[in-house]
Amino acid sequence: MRVTVHQGNENPEQRRVLALDVGKRRIGLAVSDPLGVTAQGLDTLERTTIREDLARLAEIASSKDVGLLLLGNPLHMSGREGRQAEYVREFAGRLGAATGLPVKFWDERLTTVEAQRVLRESGISIAKRARAVDRLAAVLLLESYLDACRS
Repeated sequence: MRVTVHQGNENPEQRRVLALDVGKRRIGLAVSDPLGVTAQGLDTLERTTIREDLARLAEIASSKDVGLLLLGNPLHMSGREGRQAEYVREFAGRLGAATGLPVKFWDERLTTVEAQRVLRESGISIAKRARAVDRLAAVLLLESYLDACRS
């Protein structure tokens, strides 16, 4: 009888999803639980250089046992892609190469608007809202994806 020892969780269906709300100055982050039921916000990544950003994201993906990178696809309300969508696609290609992980795009229209609404209604200060909006947008993006996967 042959016994195989596995390092970590090698079943992609039971690995985590890392959602990214990519902006020019910050990247909002959220990660799922291994079963893909819940989304938890992570500290927002303050952008520095592309090389440092990719290295930090690869480190996070590895430490969280991520099996899929989910990037918000910033489409216009009409559904057309603009400059930011082109930038995110280029960034996704580099991130996929840096991590060796599959990348999936998910419609992020209105996630930032919804995040701002939720934070405004929570009554926290404008300064705290500005720091939390990217993280909450990533959580909303990931929750939308996880809900669709369960349906």
